[in-house]
Amino acid sequence: MEMNPTVKPFAALTERSRLAQQKWAARPVSERLTYIRRLRDLLLAEYPHLCAAVEKDLGRDPVQTLPGEIFGIAAAAKFLEKRAVRILRPRKVSGTPIWLFGQKNVVHRRPRGLVGIIGTWNYPLYLNAVQIMQALTAGNAVLWKPSEVAPHSAAALAEWIEKANLPEGLFVKLPATREAGIQLADADLDHVVFTGHAATGRKLAAHLGERLISSTLELSGCDAQFVLDDADVELAAKAAWFGCTLNSGQTCIAVRRAFVPRPKYLEFLQVLEPLAAAAQPLPLAMANQAARAEELIADALAKGARRLGDATVLSGDKRYRPVVLADVRPEMAVCHQDSFAPIMAVLPYDRLEDAIAASQQCEYELGVSVFTSDPKRAAALAEQLHAGMCTINDVIAPTAHPATPFGGRRASGWGSTQGEEGLLELTVPQVVTVVPGKFRPHYLTPGSSPLMSLKFFESMYRMAYAPRWTQRVGGFFGVLATAIGLRK
Repeated sequence: MEMNPTVKPFAALTERSRLAQQKWAARPVSERLTYIRRLRDLLLAEYPHLCAAVEKDLGRDPVQTLPGEIFGIAAAAKFLEKRAVRILRPRKVSGTPIWLFGQKNVVHRRPRGLVGIIGTWNYPLYLNAVQIMQALTAGNAVLWKPSEVAPHSAAALAEWIEKANLPEGLFVKLPATREAGIQLADADLDHVVFTGHAATGRKLAAHLGERLISSTLELSGCDAQFVLDDADVELAAKAAWFGCTLNSGQTCIAVRRAFVPRPKYLEFLQVLEPLAAAAQPLPLAMANQAARAEELIADALAKGARRLGDATVLSGDKRYRPVVLADVRPEMAVCHQDSFAPIMAVLPYDRLEDAIAASQQCEYELGVSVFTSDPKRAAALAEQLHAGMCTINDVIAPTAHPATPFGGRRASGWGSTQGEEGLLELTVPQVVTVVPGKFRPHYLTPGSSPLMSLKFFESMYRMAYAPRWTQRVGGFFGVLATAIGLRK
């Protein structure tokens, strides 16, 4: 990404959007939410068109897109309608220190301004729509660069948003090209939300950092599943298969690694083997993902792993048959490199501590799942895992809850793109402080008044912060003595 400080891409668009944003931010949150409600109302009539667009782009059946994306959009809109006013409400600050006596502080959540959203293609409706709705609700204007991989979905989503009749310039759809994304990184923006590959996210973050532009990054994952010794093995194995193959494996929180206790290992594989044997090739959006998967599989097989089920390759350039690898070891590439195809590694372990240590060798920390009959054990394990999300006895689906944050750590990015935290992410706090009256002893020159003496400050410190009550009482009388002396 080459930076040109003299020429800002999309200059006319950003100028228009800034003017629109200033007027939009001045509106009450409740008024902004009328447009979010309008979008939710329109969704009932528009979802068949939206689902059909996804089918054109990704080959995904509407029966998967309706619950997998449309439900989530509607739930996110309803969440904002119910909760955004409270979340964004000015907050009075209590607990004013004694030495700041009398002042009143209020924390306001101000919009960031002009937000650039570089969208993803694997869930081209849900992930983009939620980010756009949150940015608008927070009072921002949006320049949205959709993915070039899902152009029909981008067009349909933009048409749906345009039907809500937002103020002109508040929402702008940029061309769905790679070049537009590069240009957007150089545009006159206040914040960027990016969902995509970790390598691209690193470059984008470094580039934006040159101009101190903040960002929210939802990046790659290589999610782990932990099966404990008291788990329902059949449930865990079916969950792993679902998590591996959902959306053809093109899910950032897909199950990529399953850690299974050795006594349960063969039983776990016995559930997976017929599923793998009967699996049919699944559509991929990008042919290079199949080649990437083959590299990871070849590395694992060469180092002693084995493929479950029929090893016959039934894949084309943009179709790929799901693959489950058994007898995998943590040092194999499939355990610490990201992929976007339906492949999964199964690793046996003897001690849970060893499985945790092996999992943390991977730099991606987006999501994790734990299967056990004892939720307390899972909760205790979650404290040791660093992923942004931990689901217990399920995978992927629970993370779509509209009130929960979605985001990772380390190479999986930073920030949140969902829930209360995701909404606040698109604002900045501003503290407004009111100091009543005209009494300003701190304007005095040190030593010019008893109020600016070391003795007075020591008394005030003891009164406010001394560990023992006797010291605090002594400090109070010292302050009182100074006040009495001033009145004489």
